[in-house]
Order: sequence, then structure tokens, then C-alpha cells
Amino acid sequence: MNSSASLKQQLLEKIETRQARIGIVGMGYVGLPLAVAFAQAGFEVVGVDVDQEKVEALNCGASYVEDVGDDVLQELVRTGLLRGSTDYAVLSAVDAISICVPTPLRKSKDPDISYIIDAADCISRYAGRGKLIVLESTTYPGTTEEVILPRLTSNGDVVGENFFLAFSPERIDPGRTDYTVYTTPKVIGGMTPACLETALALYGAIVRQPVPVSSPAAAEMVKLLENTFRAVNIGLVNEVALMCDRLGLNVWEIVEAAATKPYGFMPFYPGPGLGGHCIPVDPHYLSWKLRTLNYTARFIELADDVNRHMPDFVVSKIAEALNDDRKAINGSNILVLGVAYKPNVGDIRESPALDIILLLRDRGADVSYHDPLVPDLTHEGIPLQNVSLTEERLARADCVVVVTHHETFDWRVVVDHARLVVDTRNALKNYQGAARIERI
Repeated sequence: MNSSASLKQQLLEKIETRQARIGIVGMGYVGLPLAVAFAQAGFEVVGVDVDQEKVEALNCGASYVEDVGDDVLQELVRTGLLRGSTDYAVLSAVDAISICVPTPLRKSKDPDISYIIDAADCISRYAGRGKLIVLESTTYPGTTEEVILPRLTSNGDVVGENFFLAFSPERIDPGRTDYTVYTTPKVIGGMTPACLETALALYGAIVRQPVPVSSPAAAEMVKLLENTFRAVNIGLVNEVALMCDRLGLNVWEIVEAAATKPYGFMPFYPGPGLGGHCIPVDPHYLSWKLRTLNYTARFIELADDVNRHMPDFVVSKIAEALNDDRKAINGSNILVLGVAYKPNVGDIRESPALDIILLLRDRGADVSYHDPLVPDLTHEGIPLQNVSLTEERLARADCVVVVTHHETFDWRVVVDHARLVVDTRNALKNYQGAARIERI
């Protein structure tokens, strides 16, 4: 058996017997659940993060990710299957490394892959031979081959022989219980057949359905297609909402009726704008990559323009609704219900609520919010008041704006005690009360 085949076989045997040690770089909302999944499958896992507070919390069994319970984390830490570190040197003792670092956008909407580059540079110092390295961070097609690979081969090592490299996009949807790390199919693209084989073996230990594709670039494109599909379709239905507003039609009625068609239609629903870690960001990675190839991703650009201006539309609806009561936004008491980017989570990344609040404050409104999952909020350096959702507070507001429809909200209390509600989520469709309800 030649040395490269021997390295591959040794790694496969370690994975099969759960003797492989796993390193996770980046212990956020993707890395921590992944580390927990590997540890629960019987692997010894070390999570590396530059954030000392995260590492200390992990090692104390205190979860900082909503989808991971303290009890789960404490048991894995207690048994020695999971620990955290800020020192990349611990990766010299692992057999496989998954990179789960952030990939934000710059203000120019160009990809910021500095976290990937930093991780790859650090890993290259401790990689050693026989290891599997998998990039999970969402990025543009070609990143694994163009950015990660050269850093791992600079010492003369050959991919597929001395080490193994793959891309497998994360598919974490915070707050979901039906589709988790375990139950969501996992797309995997390897640099070589040996790379794909080892990556399939590793992830096959924790997911029900690994999905092989021909290359890392193909896997990178899969992730961007998934999120671009959502962004474009949300942009379409948001534009339909703008059309329906001009036509005097109820966009929610239109979408729900169209959804009765058993084929050829998939319902998407309008809203106050895009939020979260993926949908507002990921399509721009693809758009940027295509611009380098002298191609304009027209659907992406158009959908982004529509979605980005939805907070302005919401504020215009608030202004119209207040005007009907002979009031202006300036000086009005406005209560925003929900500031998280999606229901039932406490994540405010890219939340449209932040833009709506800023626009309202710029126009002179006295804005407060209620969100049981976001106890404290400072936006643009200004702290915002998280008030209790009482009958008195609802009655005192000139306008209540539903931005995030958490399941914990008592909509009956809202419609019975608020005077005016602008509902951006159709959360009150089954409720009637004293409140006048305006929908986008």
C-alpha cells in the first residue's frame, strides 16, 4: 500500500472507530452545534475561537447558542468529549478540521473572507499530514481551491495524498427543530476522489444523508443557489406587495389563493425586509464573483434593491396610517413588536426592524420596542427601551408596528388594546378587536 493510500485508510479507520479527533474553527451558531453533533457521535472534539468569552462559556458548559441546551453542553464537557481553546496549536493533535468562521460583507457589498484567510493561515502551521480540512463557511465559488488550497500546499504537500480538502456548506436554520444538523442533508464536494471519500465518511457519522457533488466549487455554488433562490423569490413577492398596495388589493389574500394551485407555484410571503446571517448576504458573494467575470447577476441586484427598500415602504405605511388619524410620525409614540430578524429567535443580525426604527427616529418618532428574546438593544450607538407589553402600554402608543411575529406574543391583547396596528407579517389575520389594522 502506498503512503497516500495508507494515510487515507488510517483516517477512514479512525473515523469508523470514532478514534478520529475533530477540530472546529469558529464556535458560533454553526460551529457549536456541529461540535456538539460530533461529540454526541462519540468523537473527541476541540473548538477553537478567538473569542475568549465564548471559549470560557463552552468550557463551563454554558451555551450561548439558542439551539444548544446547557444540559447537553455540560454533559459533553464533563465527559471530556468537547472542550474549547483560543490556541490554534491544539489542531496539531486532531485528524479533521471544519472551518466555520463568519463571512460578512464589507460596506461596499464585496465579500470579506478575512476570517477564512486567517483560519487557513493558522491551520497551515499545524495541519500536518493525513488530516481532512473542510470549509463550511458560505463563500463564492472557487474559494476552497483558490484561497485554502494554496496555503495548505505551500510546504509541498499534495492534496488527496498528504492531506484531504473539501467544502461542505452549513445549512443551519436557527430555531428549527424539524431540520437539524442530523436531519438536514449535507452537500459535500472534495478536491479529489480521496478527499470526497474521507469527507463523506466523516459527515456520514453525524448526518443521515450526505450528498456528494463533483467539486468544492459545485458545493459552494449549491449554497449560493439555495439562498439566492429565497432572496429572489422574496424580492418578487415584496414587489407584488408594492403592486397590490397601488391596486388596492390584499397581497396576503392573493398569495394564499395562488398557493392553492397544486403545481407550478411555491408560496413566498412579503415582509418588512430581509434579515439574518444568510439571505441578505450570501447572494452578494455570487454577484461579486460574477462581476469579476464581466457578468451582471441581474436578478440578484434587482431583488436586493426591492428587499432593501421594504423598510422605507413600511415607514410610508405607518405615515399614511397615522395621517388618517390626523397625526404625523414626528412626535408620535410608536411601539415596535419584535426586533429579531425571524420569529422565535433572539438574533438581530441584519434585522429590518433596526432600519425601521432608525427611519422612524430620524423622522422624530418616540420609538420603543418589545421583544422577549432581545432584552437589550443599542442601535447606531443609541440604546432603545424594551418595554413590557401591557394593556396600558398598548393603549398609550399612537401606532403599534408588528415586525417580528414571535409565537409568545398575545395577539388578542394587542388587537383589544392598541388603537392602530401596522402589521408587516399578517400576524393578526385571524384577530379582530378595537384596533384599526393596516397591512403591507
